[in-house]
Amino acid sequence: MVLKTIGIGCFLPIAKIPTFVKIIMLMETKFSDRLKDIRLHYKIWMSDELETGIMGDGKWQMLKLIEEKGSMKAACDELGYTYRRTWGNLKKIEKFFGFPLLEKQRGGSDGGHTALTEEGKRLVRAFDTFHNTVDNHIQEGFERFIQELNR
Repeated sequence: MVLKTIGIGCFLPIAKIPTFVKIIMLMETKFSDRLKDIRLHYKIWMSDELETGIMGDGKWQMLKLIEEKGSMKAACDELGYTYRRTWGNLKKIEKFFGFPLLEKQRGGSDGGHTALTEEGKRLVRAFDTFHNTVDNHIQEGFERFIQELNR
């Protein structure tokens, strides 16, 4: 005979437990079992007063890859972005902040090179710091969320 605890010190054979109680017990089990499967996803971006995107995760990753690869085309290829759209987005950032992001060297035997300006590097570093701070706060909040659901 299978016994199940209901409340404090109360044991009943499974067959004698009312159906609605069985459903609640099943729901609680499935709910708590599913908590470990929850994954947090979010994006961060900044916009101007007209809600035009200025800087966010995608543009930040693009700038980091341009610096790493020395090529805007290679960075676009890796992220699956079009060159034209990326160029336009970077120009919008430059216009908003009032400084150039990229230094380009065309052609030559090496085929050219693209790098971030000092201001562009500073922008990426600032966004790195900001993102890490936000990531930590969001992760702490998410962990509290899961703990609250586990009560």
